[in-house]
Amino acid sequence: MIDRAGLADFLRRRRAALQPEDLGLPRGSRRRTSGLRREEAALLYNMSTDYYTKLERQRGPRPSEQLIASIAQGLHLSLDERDHLFRLAGFNPPPRGPVGPHVSPGLLHVLGRMDLTPAEISTELGETLHQNPLGVALTGDRTSFRGPARSIGYRWFTDPATRHLYAAEDHPLLTRVFAAGLRQVAALRGPGSRAAHFVDLLLAQSEEFRQVWEKHEVAVPPLVKRFVHPEVGTLELHYQSLMDPERSHRLSVYTAVPGSESHQKLQRLIAIAPTGRR
Repeated sequence: MIDRAGLADFLRRRRAALQPEDLGLPRGSRRRTSGLRREEAALLYNMSTDYYTKLERQRGPRPSEQLIASIAQGLHLSLDERDHLFRLAGFNPPPRGPVGPHVSPGLLHVLGRMDLTPAEISTELGETLHQNPLGVALTGDRTSFRGPARSIGYRWFTDPATRHLYAAEDHPLLTRVFAAGLRQVAALRGPGSRAAHFVDLLLAQSEEFRQVWEKHEVAVPPLVKRFVHPEVGTLELHYQSLMDPERSHRLSVYTAVPGSESHQKLQRLIAIAPTGRR
């Protein structure tokens, strides 16, 4: 059974505890509330302000499990807090494990503070969960894909449009990188895992993947990635990452050498970046 009073109180208190800066949102000079406004919170959860307001007022239809998961992520809840939220809504919490879409508050906080460099948070299978505005400006919105196509490694071998973003001369190396990365995850998670399922799908769908898979590479040297952007041209960016060992999520950051042509192009990207973090 849903605990409407407990759910409403928990949502109000957690919303009040979050600051706009934690989410990469501007505070503004006329803000009266110390935490997030209801409309800002609703935007984070991908729901209407009216529906969210009803939840805080103990009214409206019972939220779905998917919506509760979205609220938990939007509020930057820890796993314990996430589980508590699910129970208040009358659901059993999702099982815990090294893989899953729920990103730790600490990793989200770091992403929210990155304004001058493209960054994103992804799973070990290359499924983008969150991007900062400059990350969206660089690669487009990578959070909108569904099914296996959420993985950039899967898209690399099945969707030719994925390769247009990268310099053509780097394609052979990137092919090895994506195949080797999938092999490492498949070996780590074992038969029956999502990684093993992706391998089966690609072996059935891509001759190129079958050829590179037969080489059994498990490590490919790190590389500087060259992106071909439709508005600013080619950018040569250094790739660095921060891992969350508990959730196997990766915060990827792309930087340019100060004073370089790519650095100047990155500054131009800042001007066209969308507002708000995805």
